[in-house]
Amino acid sequence: MLDYNVELSGKTVLVTGAAGFIGAGLVKKLLETIKAVKIVGIDNLNDYYDVSIKEKRLDELNAYQDFRFIRGNIADRELVRSVFAEYRPSVVVNLAAQAGVRYSITNPDAYMESNITGFYNILEACRHSYDDGEAGVEHLVYASSSSVYGGNKKVPYSTEDMVDHPVSLYAATKKTNELLAHSYSKLYNIPATGLRFFTVYGPGGRPDMAYFSFTEKLREGRTIQIFNYGNCKRDFTYIDDVVEGIVRVMRKAPDRVNGEDGLPLPPYKIYNIGNNKPENLLDFVTILQEELVRANVLPADFDFEKHKELVAMQPGDVPVTYADISLLEKDFGYRPTTDLRYGLRKFAQWYKDDYMR
Repeated sequence: MLDYNVELSGKTVLVTGAAGFIGAGLVKKLLETIKAVKIVGIDNLNDYYDVSIKEKRLDELNAYQDFRFIRGNIADRELVRSVFAEYRPSVVVNLAAQAGVRYSITNPDAYMESNITGFYNILEACRHSYDDGEAGVEHLVYASSSSVYGGNKKVPYSTEDMVDHPVSLYAATKKTNELLAHSYSKLYNIPATGLRFFTVYGPGGRPDMAYFSFTEKLREGRTIQIFNYGNCKRDFTYIDDVVEGIVRVMRKAPDRVNGEDGLPLPPYKIYNIGNNKPENLLDFVTILQEELVRANVLPADFDFEKHKELVAMQPGDVPVTYADISLLEKDFGYRPTTDLRYGLRKFAQWYKDDYMR
């Protein structure tokens, strides 16, 4: 039996980025599996990708009576303060962020606003949740990214590895999140856990992700570009596996203990959540097109060879991502298990039934 120390039943949980791919999946899982939990969700519903996808996710969540949605930006300090003051969350899961490696090259301001200022506002609100002797936030869980590993040559990536050489602004903001969380954890004894996600995919996902954009282009008869001449490898992680990992982590906050000097040690942890099985990108897109044909998204006689182009690496990208999940297994007895073909089959069927126009 795992030594969980955070009871979610009957508590209020704040989830930022609640209309996002991971956020919506997490909210739904909590509402369906945790007794009497109340979820407050924040999202600014920006137009980085098709807002109708976010709105559809919200429509599903709004059907639950214990879900309260607030449209707003976590970079708005007064909004964050007012939400904490009104709802007094016991657990905070910060998933709100501007995502995407390539977009960070052309739109850096969006990353500084959401990923830096927004996360700072969350940390400050957690800090002040203890004012006047209040119990405050029992556990802050926040999204980091496998991008923080940058150009590291050693694989699989371990949370013990140095991550001081980001190759994109997005990665730099996520590393900054980890540093900020560590300092607040040390200074104010805030139990905080960062999660480095590895290429999350599945039904209802983000259109900017490669598998989704490939699907759109192939449907339109366009050519898809496969970078690094098809030699990239990615640790693709199915959405349900990621959500399950988050829920387990939420229930076990790092312990508050004092060091030899009598001062608190930072109650702070970092975990990888990945499939622990990197897939070659060329194999990935081959399985994708097979599943798109199976779901009747593409015609049975689709000529895939005519619609792919092998090209050089692009700026900000890395040749391989590969998660060492030994710490996740040790502390939670958990590892993602979803097979890539199964995951892409679920995506292809969702695309056909719920998204294709």
